[in-house]
Amino acid sequence: MVDRVVRKKRYAVLIVTYGEVEKLTLRNLWPSSRRILKVITSQIVKVPKILVYFIADFRSTRHFINWRLNGYRSRLLSINRAQTKAVAHCLSESCDPLFDVVDVAVIDAYYFVPPYLETVLKEQQSQCDGVVLVPMIPVESAFSCGVACRMIADEFSENRYSRIRLLNKLWRDPDLHRIYVDYLFSRVDAGIKGEGAGKIGLVLVIHGTLVRDRAGNPPKVFTGLDETGLFFDMMKNRIMADSRNMFSDVRQGCMNHSAGGEWTSETVQKALAAFRDEGIDNVVMFPYGFFADNSETEYEARKELTRSGFARVQYVPCINESQPFACWLARRITSEMQTLNSIQQTFESMG
Repeated sequence: MVDRVVRKKRYAVLIVTYGEVEKLTLRNLWPSSRRILKVITSQIVKVPKILVYFIADFRSTRHFINWRLNGYRSRLLSINRAQTKAVAHCLSESCDPLFDVVDVAVIDAYYFVPPYLETVLKEQQSQCDGVVLVPMIPVESAFSCGVACRMIADEFSENRYSRIRLLNKLWRDPDLHRIYVDYLFSRVDAGIKGEGAGKIGLVLVIHGTLVRDRAGNPPKVFTGLDETGLFFDMMKNRIMADSRNMFSDVRQGCMNHSAGGEWTSETVQKALAAFRDEGIDNVVMFPYGFFADNSETEYEARKELTRSGFARVQYVPCINESQPFACWLARRITSEMQTLNSIQQTFESMG
């Protein structure tokens, strides 16, 4: 009697973020800016096609001059690749029985720079049995994981329910909050928290979102506004209740855009101004609303902190390649793969 050989399924895990150019040239910036306008800005502002190239090229030129003069180079892609490798390592070390029947490939992909997400989805659709997509930003909205949802619908059509899973609601996970708090307290400099150093304020930086459109109405797209506020409240309460807490106050600091109407009011600038009014001596900044450092965190937000005028300031980088973070994410991914496998088994049993 010959035992039947059972073929392992192959799942692809896509670690997805926006993407920023690594090599700073106008030739690289132009297509990236045009994709941002078409994919993101067009959801809140109707941009005539004739203006897309003009606006995108103007933005590209502005970024090129600004970043070149200040010596800034984005690390977003290199961090995302490192996160991809770290997640792959954590998955390879897992003893979960799922991996007796499933092989996994972990791949990085991007919305605005190659390898583009839609290209990777198209490739994996024909090469694998299922996909788990991981948007690398904690709070979902039409501007973050919503972009991935539209690409999934385009590439997988009616098969998306049995072939693909999308990680979401990561901001609600108490394990993420614990990892964040442990990471934050481990990174604060001794000079900031030392005896006699004065009162310390903490700015938690997150991407802002649209509150009202140009007509003063609620946006027609899902913006994640309530989720952004709840995430901050959860993190602030967790930090303030921790026995290691050295902060006198914790404030939200939103990084906003200008297009489309009214954006979140709790900006980084207002947080810093409020700390000055409160007599705060030193300020720590932590971008908890981003899983990887990028131009909005380590360049724009950090610049606001550097010129804020407090006695001491410290920028704590994003969670980036943190091993506890990568292994937490791997556990969340494994759970989604288990769900996907169960769904597929149900479909298979129905013939």
